[in-house]
This record gives sequence, C-alpha cells and structure tokens, in this order.
Amino acid sequence: MPGKSAWFLINVLTNLLSGYGRRHIENLSGLMTLRRTRGGQHPNIPSFIITFASANMEILSTPPKEKREFKFAEGELLLVNKPYQWTSFDVVGKLRNSFKPLKLKVGHAGTLDPLATGLLIICTGKMTKQIDTFQAEEKEYTGTMVLGATTPSYDMETEVDETFDTSNLSDEQIRNACGQFIGDIQQYPPAHSAIKVDGERLYEKARRGEDVELKLRSITITGFEITRIELPEVDFRVVCSKGTYIRSLVNDFGKALNNGAYLSKLTRTRSGNFKLADAWEVMELVGIIRAESQKLKA
Repeated sequence: MPGKSAWFLINVLTNLLSGYGRRHIENLSGLMTLRRTRGGQHPNIPSFIITFASANMEILSTPPKEKREFKFAEGELLLVNKPYQWTSFDVVGKLRNSFKPLKLKVGHAGTLDPLATGLLIICTGKMTKQIDTFQAEEKEYTGTMVLGATTPSYDMETEVDETFDTSNLSDEQIRNACGQFIGDIQQYPPAHSAIKVDGERLYEKARRGEDVELKLRSITITGFEITRIELPEVDFRVVCSKGTYIRSLVNDFGKALNNGAYLSKLTRTRSGNFKLADAWEVMELVGIIRAESQKLKA
C-alpha cells in the first residue's frame, strides 16, 4: 500500500490534471526537492509518479496565458491558430481592428493559405521590425494528401482535373518516395499562389485562365515522413525552409510515384522555436486586446 506521501502526491497530480492544482506547485516542488536530497529515492513515492512529476514540472509551473502582461504598443509577439478559410491578412485585420481607436502596427511573419490552419506569428508595435527574422525560421507542418488525382491549384481550392489508378501503389513505395525530397531541392510554386509578377498576384492571372510563367525556387527539406496510409489519403509531416510550398511538394510527390496527388489538409505546427500548442485562438485574443484597449482609454 502507498504511504501518506504517495497518496498526497497522487492528490496533487489529480488536481493539476483537473486544472485546479497550480496552488499546489510549491508542495510538489518540495516533494521533488525531498526526492533529490535523499539520493533520488523516496520509499513512499511510487516511481511512476516521480517520473510524471519530473517530466512535467516545468510545464505545470508555467503561469496560465490569462495571467500574462501585454505591452502591445511597445511591441508584442503573438502566436495565433489561424482558422480554416481565413487568409493570414484576415487575422491581421481582425486583431488590428480590435485595437481601435488606438492605431497600432500589426503584421504577420509568414503567410498561410486560406485552406491551411495552424501557427501564425503576429507582431505588434516595434516588434514588427523583427518580422523578417521570424519569417526566415524553419517551419514544420502536418497534413493530408490525396493520391490518384490532381487539381490546378494543387489543393482543394479547384476541382479535380485528372485522375490516376492507385491500385498498383504499395505502402513501401509511398514511404520510400519521401527520400528523394530530403535536402536542398528546387520546386515550382503553384500557379495559384500569392507571388507577385508585374505587380499582380499569380492566382489572379490563373483564375482568369491566363498562362503563368513559373520560376524555380531553391528550398530545403530537412524532414519528410509518412505517418498514415489509407488510400487515397496519406498523412505526412514535413520540416522545411522558408518559402517552401507544401502544395507543390505534394504535387511533385505524386509525380515521383508516376501518379497524381493534391493537398487536402495542412496545419503549421511550428515556426522556429514557436509551437502551435502555445497559440491563442483568434477570438480569445480579440477579447484580451479589447479589454487592454479599454484600460488604455480609461
């Protein structure tokens, strides 16, 4: 039977997991100190609890996001989970309008397509001067591609224009195809992209049916792995450099299999050291900004 110390620690961890236990952090910290001063062992504390507490101490002791002090005018870096079908500029506009009547610089560090979700770095005030630095960081994405078909936009924005037979594709073939994309490679951006040519976005020309001249771009893929195969769907994870078009990567992946592929789902999970797990929902952040703006007006 566990001793009193073990039951106390179980209670502390239960409270932590249920969201009410931050007041117990000092007690938990004290018990971890007790463990260290007794040569790493305590006879009444089960090892699985010690393992859990050691691994999660830093996370559990982090103040809740709501407690953070914001200094928007001086400059803030905000991590936002971009909603599906919002443009990156929709997010910037929503947050900028939340500061009214205050006029504040707001910008983002790395565009996400409307059909993508995930981490979008937003900068305010003087922090906007650092946007290029944040934009240059390595990115990580998870997503889903559909094999056996292609679309002009390489994603679900446009209708399928060609289909292929996938019955001859094996799991081994699909997984092995990732290797040829690792390293420094070149890719063509999608015709349906926000790149400007002669002052006009490529997607505007593509939507009018005009021929679009695409130029090769140099990128770096440091990680590309398949995480699920249930044809025609294939899940993947990719780590890449700034400027990588995942839609183009997926399109090229289909060609490497002598088949076709388009992107059906994409989430940015990391940019540099910033992670989606630490991001705010847009409306959650809007509420905080409005509250802070009211304080400044008072």
